[in-house]
Amino acid sequence: MKPFVDANGYVVNFSYDKNAFGDAWHVLVLCRFGNKWVLTNHAERGLEFPGGKREKGETIEKAAEREVFEETGGVTNEFIYLGQYRVDSPEETFIKSIYFAELQELKTRDNYMETNGPVLMQSLPDDVKADARFSFIMKDEILPLSLQALQSLEKGI
Repeated sequence: MKPFVDANGYVVNFSYDKNAFGDAWHVLVLCRFGNKWVLTNHAERGLEFPGGKREKGETIEKAAEREVFEETGGVTNEFIYLGQYRVDSPEETFIKSIYFAELQELKTRDNYMETNGPVLMQSLPDDVKADARFSFIMKDEILPLSLQALQSLEKGI
């Protein structure tokens, strides 16, 4: 388990173990299409990977599939688990599972929900934290820890 304090001063605990903190109702999906990262341009927060809340009766994987499609038009049927984290704030505690998906297709949509649609990037900036284009969601320890998990999987560790 890797604890840290986020930009809001909340304690966050990250784990690579599946369901380390229980049943997640939130999801984050790191996506690639070909050799490019697929992010979404959230109308208020800026660039971030797609994600959101699970709906009643939906599995977390189905939520991941739906959120990726709604926010980017991305289509895939395989999600690779990367980790999970829990945020403890005075208002609520929430658990988010993190996945990776290699998209098979990007469909054009009339509506990308609360986002302005997909943004493809050859690579992520070296210092996402200092880049004003990116959402606060991309600026804590979750992104580097998730990328580290993905690199380990790609190396077969």
